[in-house]
Amino acid sequence: MATQSSISQPPVPLAGRVAIVTGSSRGIGRAIAIHLAELGAKIVVNYTTKSADAERVAAEINDLPAKEEITGKGPRAIVVQANVSEPSQVKSLFDAAENAFESPVHILVNSAGVLDPKYPKIADTSVEDFDRTFSVNTKGSFLCSKEAANRLKQGGGGRIILLTSSMTRGLKPGFGAYAASKAAVETMVKILAKELKGTGITANCVAPGPIATEMFFEGKSSELVKKLAAECPFGRIGETKDVVPLVGFLASDGGEWINGQIIPVNGGYV
Repeated sequence: MATQSSISQPPVPLAGRVAIVTGSSRGIGRAIAIHLAELGAKIVVNYTTKSADAERVAAEINDLPAKEEITGKGPRAIVVQANVSEPSQVKSLFDAAENAFESPVHILVNSAGVLDPKYPKIADTSVEDFDRTFSVNTKGSFLCSKEAANRLKQGGGGRIILLTSSMTRGLKPGFGAYAASKAAVETMVKILAKELKGTGITANCVAPGPIATEMFFEGKSSELVKKLAAECPFGRIGETKDVVPLVGFLASDGGEWINGQIIPVNGGYV
């Protein structure tokens, strides 16, 4: 009979693996980067404009207690600036990861995203705001997935994890461009998973509901925040700690049989 120790995951299931987490200077991306590092991964902290925030994330990771299972010299995290909507910068992001850690990348978590804090109706959405939303949320996911499909380590352990949104199911007014940009990614990941047949690389979406981050609170009144919290069966807004365990599991060997899926993480909000 299998013992608990023989069927549980190792204490550092991602030891020896390299993970790129886009948009990880703050919010959900920051929490994911730190969590994957705690699981043993070496991390590329990516940012577009907030360099000081990104440096603080990397410093926190590099100050984590050492574990015997995590071998190798050098830092456990580096910081790389890259705009995910620019093909050359996405390529450079992967180049920097490979050069810094002398290893192929194993895990891509695309957490970079934007949300229009004006929450305009579709009739009032400017073409410029629509283009920006799709450039970062959809084109960015496409470019990162494309690079990852060509460069992640094959044969096991390769993971593509794209953050989308439960708003693709919530479909609330004011989120037209945003929900559409994320829905496109969810469609793409299902096809990508099939196209990666034979590589050992999985591709999935994690779709959070309302999560207490700077992006969530921007443009919302305290009354609206209370209303959204009341709509959740748990009576609260989600926190980053509610999302990261799922991402960590998908990134590990235990998540291999989950592929081509969109997994909501919203406490029953939708």
